[in-house]
Amino acid sequence: MMNKRQIAILDMLKNADGLLTSPIITDALIKSGYDVSERMVRYYLSEMERHGHVDKSGKRGYAINESGLSTLKAEIVVERIGFLSAKIDQMTYRMSFDLTRQTGTVVVNMTLVEPKYLRQYFDMFTEVYRRGYAMGERLIIIKPGEKIGGIIVPPDKIAIGTVCSITLNGVLLKYGIPTNSRFGGLMQIQNRKPVGFVDIITYDGTSIDPLEIFIRSGMTSYIGAITNGFGRIGASFREFPASSAQTVKKIAKELVAIGLGGFLEIGKANQPLFNIPVNEGRVGAVVIGGLNPVSIFEENGIRVLSQTLAGLIEYERLFHYTELEKHLNAL
Repeated sequence: MMNKRQIAILDMLKNADGLLTSPIITDALIKSGYDVSERMVRYYLSEMERHGHVDKSGKRGYAINESGLSTLKAEIVVERIGFLSAKIDQMTYRMSFDLTRQTGTVVVNMTLVEPKYLRQYFDMFTEVYRRGYAMGERLIIIKPGEKIGGIIVPPDKIAIGTVCSITLNGVLLKYGIPTNSRFGGLMQIQNRKPVGFVDIITYDGTSIDPLEIFIRSGMTSYIGAITNGFGRIGASFREFPASSAQTVKKIAKELVAIGLGGFLEIGKANQPLFNIPVNEGRVGAVVIGGLNPVSIFEENGIRVLSQTLAGLIEYERLFHYTELEKHLNAL
């Protein structure tokens, strides 16, 4: 069990743009109200290195690694109940994507994986996109040594950046349409059609994205969905004002045209959608989960580290999934 100083150090390393030295960390902790000395910070860093949570690069400083990132998430779960909803709002406001100009930033999720596994399960991975079970049709590959989501991609891995469904919230907000993200869940697929949610987790009641939980718990079935048409995929439930329904449908079509389509179903005013009731004066919508493609690795027994709402990426940097093989060969 870590103390608050150690958690603060890991969090600082996570959000750093590069390596941090003990004097820099000490100064930042003191400015944040922590009573620490540089000697104490060096001790904490040494212990975290010993436990495999941080990597030291000589005198240049320290960086958090995969183990440290996982430990940090586990340590602050209790403190972060409700954090996910707050981060959704934050990222919604921060993204700058302009649908008309097709420029600006979109929200992405990040998954670290060894390139050999992406090559091994390439067909399944791209089939999730082809079947329409992914959030849009675009993604990005972050190379080793580059940074995304508060972590530097290790030498033996790549980061797959998939478009986060919260991007839709940001696009609608630019048109003055507020979106309420109610919950994430597992959507049952039968004969390749969505029939209803079989499990849900509300965003206010968790510090971890529901889809991350479902994927790591082995509750998804994308392999079934893309092969015989029977499975369970990640999706989320949104609400927006009924008066904006036609505008939302128009925007949804425009997003599909540029590879950012993510609405699985848009309901009718004041009417339940997949047996989920909506509030008065609202319309329900089901949005496809952004992490869906990478769940293929977990279903094949390959443990990966995923982070939703990992950061913002320029839309122009995203490529169509049919170009993935070319980008893989260029690594």
